Amino acid sequence: MAGERPREQLEKGLDALGLGLSDPQIEALMGFLALLAKWSGTYRLTAVTHPPDMVSLHLLDSLSVLPYLAGPRIADVGTGPGLPGIPLAVARPDDSFLLLDSNGKKTRFVTHAVGFLSLSNVDVVKARVEDYADDLGFDTVISRAFSSLADFARLAGHLCAPGGRLLAMKGRLHENELAALPEDWRIAETRALGVPGVSGQRHLVVLERVPRTVDR
Repeated sequence: MAGERPREQLEKGLDALGLGLSDPQIEALMGFLALLAKWSGTYRLTAVTHPPDMVSLHLLDSLSVLPYLAGPRIADVGTGPGLPGIPLAVARPDDSFLLLDSNGKKTRFVTHAVGFLSLSNVDVVKARVEDYADDLGFDTVISRAFSSLADFARLAGHLCAPGGRLLAMKGRLHENELAALPEDWRIAETRALGVPGVSGQRHLVVLERVPRTVDR
């Protein structure tokens, strides 16, 4: 992808992922990337600021999990500058997204980006994930910010609706981390993700609650 314009790189990456987004959706993604690059120059929202790397590591990496999302209610916890939540919300306009983070600087940016892109399907909340509650719960709770699967399940598991799942975006998988889940959660599946332009390993780990047994 060397020498390609960012939009061309994005379009080829979407084709490689088998994702058919419309021209307005692609324009929105490029607008988000430009806004993130602009704000990062002042507020250091992301360490990745080279346009080709931003396309791969921010947009395509986020969108690689799109086939595994269950809606209509999705929460991105520890969203940081809106990743993966904003790219996913652009791609799934009929689903509703909650983007949650405790960092005020980042939630201010995300709120601005949501308004700039006119994303009517996104709510932004500044809060610690363990302190936030939702009466309905979410069909999918996703994050690429948690350091461990155990912490993710322990701190964000209460946000899942009945039958909801946790989706953890990870790099290399480690057996000790996979084995350290709380006893009420289990791994439903793991998926290796091929992200165009990203050479390192990327995985998606899907967690579900362990069904309760009823004593007779």
